[in-house]
Amino acid sequence: MAILSAEILSELGNLDTPTICNAIEVVAPQRRNRGFSIRPFFCAHTELPPIVGYARTARIRSQHKPIRPGDAMGYYNYIAEGGPLPSIVVIDDVDDIPGYGAFWGEVNTNVHYGLGCIGLVSNGSIRDIKDSAENFQMLAGMVNPSHSWVHVVDWGSPVNVHGMECEDSDLIHADMHGACVIPEGMERSIIEEAKRISAQEAILIKESKKVGFNVDKIRDAYKRMAEIH
Repeated sequence: MAILSAEILSELGNLDTPTICNAIEVVAPQRRNRGFSIRPFFCAHTELPPIVGYARTARIRSQHKPIRPGDAMGYYNYIAEGGPLPSIVVIDDVDDIPGYGAFWGEVNTNVHYGLGCIGLVSNGSIRDIKDSAENFQMLAGMVNPSHSWVHVVDWGSPVNVHGMECEDSDLIHADMHGACVIPEGMERSIIEEAKRISAQEAILIKESKKVGFNVDKIRDAYKRMAEIH
């Protein structure tokens, strides 16, 4: 796995997740119908920019008391040292009722942020939204006031969160729309394709705002869009 430069991570972060998905459809057509979330999340901070980071994966449960004591330090060590930074935690709540207990709140968001994690993607629940770590994004399945018996089952294994299959250290892009996995080695191509798509779309959008816009104007705009390569 190649470690990306801060410049590339920043350029990816300047794009929203739908634009990333649009570009992936072109540069990696085999990924057109997978690798992204397909169910809605509750986005805790819609005002934050997109997040881009390397996945730390884990599975949790909360409906029942754990059978054996958990290894909290082992989990936190994985978050801190389990791969490149910045990281995004991708957690699959494997209970029959995902989100029964909230793993995420004031404490865990601050702890994870201090360990280089910039956000989370989970089908589980969150709480303490106003008291969560500043600039820590949370995409979750629901909001819940209690943590019940929430505990980490394991970490570092493949997970599936709202239809997005994810492995440890995958590059994740997420914002208020959802999340996706960026294909390894395609990062620069995605950035360039996103610029091309945006330039094409700008032609049609600009035309649509003019007085007298009609189908003929759409046809003409499409011709000009096709000239952008």
